[in-house]
Amino acid sequence: MTTILAFAFVLGVLVFVHELGHFLAAKRVGIRVLKFQLGFNPTVISFHRGDTEYSIGALPLGGYVKMAGENPDDVTTGKSDEFLSKTKWQRFQVLIMGPVMNIALALVLTTVVLYQGVEKESYEDQPPIVGVVVEGSPASRSDIQPGDRIVSVAGRSVNTWDQFLMAIGTKPNREVAIGLLRNGLELPRKVTPTVVGKSRFEIGDIGVLPDVHPHVRSVVPGGAAEKAGIKSDDVVLAVDSRPITFSYHLKEAIAKHPDEPITLTILRNGEKQTIQATPAKVGNEGLLGISIGDDTVKLKPGVGQAITISVEKNIEYARLIFQTLWGLVTRETSPKQLMGPVAIAQLSGESAQLGWIALLSLMASISLNLGLLNLLPIPVLDGGHIFIMMLEGLARRDFSMRVKEKMLLAGFVVILMLMVTVIYNDLTRISWIERFMPWR
Repeated sequence: MTTILAFAFVLGVLVFVHELGHFLAAKRVGIRVLKFQLGFNPTVISFHRGDTEYSIGALPLGGYVKMAGENPDDVTTGKSDEFLSKTKWQRFQVLIMGPVMNIALALVLTTVVLYQGVEKESYEDQPPIVGVVVEGSPASRSDIQPGDRIVSVAGRSVNTWDQFLMAIGTKPNREVAIGLLRNGLELPRKVTPTVVGKSRFEIGDIGVLPDVHPHVRSVVPGGAAEKAGIKSDDVVLAVDSRPITFSYHLKEAIAKHPDEPITLTILRNGEKQTIQATPAKVGNEGLLGISIGDDTVKLKPGVGQAITISVEKNIEYARLIFQTLWGLVTRETSPKQLMGPVAIAQLSGESAQLGWIALLSLMASISLNLGLLNLLPIPVLDGGHIFIMMLEGLARRDFSMRVKEKMLLAGFVVILMLMVTVIYNDLTRISWIERFMPWR
């Protein structure tokens, strides 16, 4: 039930904001709006105010604004309050305002989330200098070594770990060029990212980790860690000579050795030490009796700084969205990464369970995607209608109905193919359905 309600809320808000943009712009330029509907039929609530019917449909999968004389095949009277009676500039304002409102909503929601305060891994904004190369990983097979500075992925520069992980994550099972800086020399490498774990979404990984390590937050009195001499604020560098990067690596290493001695390499007051400890057996797993934390930074910006960071982040995300779209065209990006309504519903439910901040973050991301995708020059979308008007402006004449119908049909085919792809992807992420797909 939480998933359904969260999905209806997220999609309802995004569609409402999008259609509200069209509605307000239409009113502003003097177009008569016949209907403003949120959701699809059957209609649940409907009322009239002035010339407009306002209604809510039972299916929260979209919405629309119907304007007088909007389509060439509508019965038109030539009145000045009809859509096609307006100038191309006025029609452009009406069409563009839907996507603009979604992009604006993404900026506002991101600002709200940032203003609440954000805690993130400290390495994310640091240069991508390799700390650990996972044994047997694509990176190890491509002669990428600890200490290498990754400078580019697929010909595009990466300045932070966050940028690097996003660039690699969008290219699973596809060979990609990596640029390295080693001892002052630039070295090219070819590597094919593999898919991370059993994630529902195909995320590429080459097996490189930053040079960070978890620290001990607290020690349980009388536990195995205290007996071994482990103290709060100790930084765990390795277990049995295997490097430890994140807290979950340490938890896994401890859990594998119940009632078995392990050797921890730690950093205490700037000095390396080795400590022998024997995890206690709890069930089938080992426990040391410590609380572990990763190295994080907390950001609590003011309103102005939150707005600035929001703009910067959304510009970066927009760039990534366009790169992904271009990657789909050039086949550098896997279409399996696309998600549809089922996946959005799942993510909405999971985010709602984490709280309002997580849900607002998801809404911001989807809203930005919705706004940018609607600007694509594909007939049927807002950007497609704008594109057609632009071509008519360049040709200094309006296209015939037959030409427009062919263009809209082509756009419809593209959108239909995209919908089939994302729905197929969604179904493959549901385990019990995937079992009926022997080709997977």
